[in-house]
Amino acid sequence: MNSRDLKDFLDHKAATYEQPRFLEQDPVQIPHLFDKKEDIEISGFLIASIAWGNRLSIIKSGKRMLELMGNDPYHFVIQHTKQDLVPFSSFVHRTFNGLDLCYFIKALKNIYLHHGGLESAFSKTLKKNRLDQNIHDFRNTFFELEHEKRTEKHVADPFKGSAAKRINMFLRWMVRDQKNGVDFGLWKSLSPEQLSCPLDVHSGNVARKLGLLKRKQNDQKAVEELDMSLRNYDPMDPVKYDYALFGLGVFEGLK
Repeated sequence: MNSRDLKDFLDHKAATYEQPRFLEQDPVQIPHLFDKKEDIEISGFLIASIAWGNRLSIIKSGKRMLELMGNDPYHFVIQHTKQDLVPFSSFVHRTFNGLDLCYFIKALKNIYLHHGGLESAFSKTLKKNRLDQNIHDFRNTFFELEHEKRTEKHVADPFKGSAAKRINMFLRWMVRDQKNGVDFGLWKSLSPEQLSCPLDVHSGNVARKLGLLKRKQNDQKAVEELDMSLRNYDPMDPVKYDYALFGLGVFEGLK
């Protein structure tokens, strides 16, 4: 199909899948359990950090994390003691274990107490396009406390070639408008035009099928290439097409 037809097709699919029913089997349902900004941010960041594999398994693990925090994430992060973290040792989701989760809780406390919170930590670098530098700088802040080297693999760095799928997904949740009932539009210091598509196997395969992406690896270079393609169709909100690519791959089997 030509460029105009492809845009119409993608716009239609994006609108089809960006609906409240999308929450039913997606990890974004976890932060939707809360109303307070800090609770949404923290629960969203934690669930996004373990968002690989089966979505129902991710949701189950996300609810387990919240239970460990008494379903009061911000209060727990700020007020927790060393003893409060003992039950976290049994947590595991694939390669993300209790050791990793305990550090994440400590790092989040540090970010809220000393860096103005998650939005501020992601917004120290203010540029007009892309958030690669922001993600890199956030990662450095996140790991400024003493930690095990193994935990670093759970926060991606675009500067090391990673597509940073989970962080880009979290940023989409926080930044994009809430009008369709999926994303939150909580963060005003960043804008939708800066966002990158959360590139994974499904969205990557669909993007290649539609001629939006040529690079075979799902890495940072592929993210940049896909960004350029999607910005041609909507430069102000390119990541709305994440819904189209994901839906076409997961629900319609386009490969």
